[in-house]
Amino acid sequence: MIADDKAIFTIGVASKMLKVHPRTLRIYESEGLIKPIRQGKWRYFTMDDIKWVECLRGMIHESGISIAAIKKLLQYTPCWNIADCPFEKRKQCTAFMASGLVPRKIELHRPEQVKKADSDFAA
Repeated sequence: MIADDKAIFTIGVASKMLKVHPRTLRIYESEGLIKPIRQGKWRYFTMDDIKWVECLRGMIHESGISIAAIKKLLQYTPCWNIADCPFEKRKQCTAFMASGLVPRKIELHRPEQVKKADSDFAA
């Protein structure tokens, strides 16, 4: 399986997947809402980019938030607070999962690792 952050889609493929005109993706890029990987004149989109554009489209068309408002709000709060995503959807969002807000299992250090770390500080 290909990782979500692996750039594999051209703008044409991405626009078909999202059912939008390629110009829409160019507008989002020029507004700074997406940053596809560029190689020369080519843009390459990742699955993360596709998911983010789906979220943007929801904020714009379902919630009626303008692009300018989204840009301003993103300066102050994460996107899931703006889009009011349910937790089930957030669990699939790489931005949410990478934010550190999801509880992770705490790994306990073995005593020999702690002793080694203490001796490193003493030296």
